[in-house]
Amino acid sequence: MSSINKFFSLIRHSYGTIFKVSLFVAFIIIVVWQMPRTMMFKYEYQRSVPWKHATLYAPFDFAVYKDDDKLKAEREEALRDIYPIFVMDESLTKDGRDALVDDIKTYFKSNETDGVAYGKMALKIYDTIEKIGVMSHHPILDAMKNDDNIVLLVNRVVNNISVGDVLTLQKASDIVSDKVASIGNASVSAVLNRIIINSLRQNVFYSDELTKQSRAKALSEVSLTYGMVQKDELIISENEIVNDDKFMILNSLQKEYNIHASSLFSKNYLLFGQFVMVAVIVIMMFLMFKTVTPLFYAETKSVVLVLLLMTIFVISYFLALKFDFEFVSSVIPIVILPMLLMSFFDVRITFTVNVLVLILISFAIPNPFRFFFTQMFVMMIPIFILNKYRNRYAYMLTSAAVFVTYFVLYLGSVLVYDGGFNMLSFRVVGAFFLNALLSLMALPLIFLIERLFGYVTNMTLLELSNTNTPLLRRLATEAPGTFQHTMLVADICEELIRAVGGNALLGRTGAMYHDVGKLKSPLFFVENQNSKFNPHDEYSYSESAQIIIGHVLSGIELCHEYNVPEEIIDFVRTHHGTRFTYYFYNKEKEINPNFDESEFRYHGPNPFSKETAILMIADSVEAASRSVKNKDAGTLEALVENLVDGQANSGQFLNTDLTQRDLITIKKVLKKKLMSIYHVRIEYPE
Repeated sequence: MSSINKFFSLIRHSYGTIFKVSLFVAFIIIVVWQMPRTMMFKYEYQRSVPWKHATLYAPFDFAVYKDDDKLKAEREEALRDIYPIFVMDESLTKDGRDALVDDIKTYFKSNETDGVAYGKMALKIYDTIEKIGVMSHHPILDAMKNDDNIVLLVNRVVNNISVGDVLTLQKASDIVSDKVASIGNASVSAVLNRIIINSLRQNVFYSDELTKQSRAKALSEVSLTYGMVQKDELIISENEIVNDDKFMILNSLQKEYNIHASSLFSKNYLLFGQFVMVAVIVIMMFLMFKTVTPLFYAETKSVVLVLLLMTIFVISYFLALKFDFEFVSSVIPIVILPMLLMSFFDVRITFTVNVLVLILISFAIPNPFRFFFTQMFVMMIPIFILNKYRNRYAYMLTSAAVFVTYFVLYLGSVLVYDGGFNMLSFRVVGAFFLNALLSLMALPLIFLIERLFGYVTNMTLLELSNTNTPLLRRLATEAPGTFQHTMLVADICEELIRAVGGNALLGRTGAMYHDVGKLKSPLFFVENQNSKFNPHDEYSYSESAQIIIGHVLSGIELCHEYNVPEEIIDFVRTHHGTRFTYYFYNKEKEINPNFDESEFRYHGPNPFSKETAILMIADSVEAASRSVKNKDAGTLEALVENLVDGQANSGQFLNTDLTQRDLITIKKVLKKKLMSIYHVRIEYPE
């Protein structure tokens, strides 16, 4: 039982690591599961460049495919003799003829002799017109001329005629009018004209279905290939120049390779090989995160987010292989990945994830080097721009730079791989433009990830640091002294963080909110007292200490009430650490040596980041400097030395990555800052 208890105890204390390892294993399984089961063509080659591999012989019989330009020309030639197909509907002709006979009988029922004579004339005119055909209008006719050829299908008999050989309804009406005009009796002529025209039927219709079938048949008869390469036939020799013919043969071999590879190689071996390669990459990523970036690895939500984003983009490219890969892959805005990562993590994480994602995608796509080269440079653009700027303009600039980079690299690759501008595709350039536009989706995605994962980006920090936010506006109104204190501490904090490295905007914003808890009882804090009356005079030292200590908890509650992010609340929570309220502590010690020290100690926790530690230093030094009467250089320097060393010696910075060199830099900057604030001049010896 003891061994079982140890086992469960180990699991209970290692559940975080177990969960993260499970995430990486799940990522491996998903990627391998979605990876196409096709053998990769292992040769890299370029047009007009020597063959860099050993002499290549055909591993099997395969057909040589025509290149796109030749195939396009032959298809256009095949379609040149395919004309629009129209069909004559003779049932409509019969309906109109029957209607004409009935109208003749009705009109000439009182004079059967004239009815027979005029009826024969009317039917002869009608039959002549309907036999030629009366065209029903279709939009396809708008772009055609009278001498353009069409195919007229009459009772399954094919007739090649011109558009002008078929009558329109207007032309048919004009013919009727000319024919009946020869009748001497004007009234009879008018009646026959009306009766015949009313009986005319549009009996020729365009058949889109038959036309498409005819075009499809013509295209199917165009051969995709123009020759065969026999097994063991020499394809290309080592160092031989890859000319146009060799290039087409190699392209054909690459197309056929995946088809034949399934019979030449075991898919189980392929699956195992893919699993091994993906697993090695993911294991290296896991070790890198755990050893090189332990702070990132410690946050489970960060690991989840990175693996989720990697999965989405890797699978997107695997799915693109089922479609027009060159076009679809050019549209997929993979640059969103580094844009998102730079918004939440540092350059090391972003660069590493970029490289690993491109390697994983390159395992399964054609021309992997060309893809990796292009996408690697494009994905560096957000790192260059967003590492320096984090506003909305920077994302717009990134989008524009992405398009320019794509275009320049594509232009260069066309010249290198295809040897000229003739292979330049404006369709692909359009895809790059669409890609750049889609990259702006990073902005709403950043907002969504902030809400789902609880991150705080620089854009959010800029919004929070606006003094017109409701909570800061209330602090400025109800506790103006505290507000001025926080603004000064924020300035000091930002300058210190810039000196030692860190997120200066995060430190500044956290400093602006660190004392909002004083809103609960602002007059108990000296900076808000405008008269000689001090409310602490009516309380014991321990009670006063509890009021002062309580502003931390009150600040946390207020921040939650105003929906301030947790990363900012951490500054409220840690800015006093586990130190004492020394004034009341010392006063109580004078009158009662056996007092309970815990009543005078802040509840913590201690700072756990460089930014929160620097806030503790800036806050205590600024507050203490206010009570110094003789603010000369020596006094202020001693104040800084004593306070910073005291906090360090009491273990307040043990959970942070502040180094001794950082503390020396902080002291130096603090001294200059305080002398600047209090206008202290350095005294030089005479």
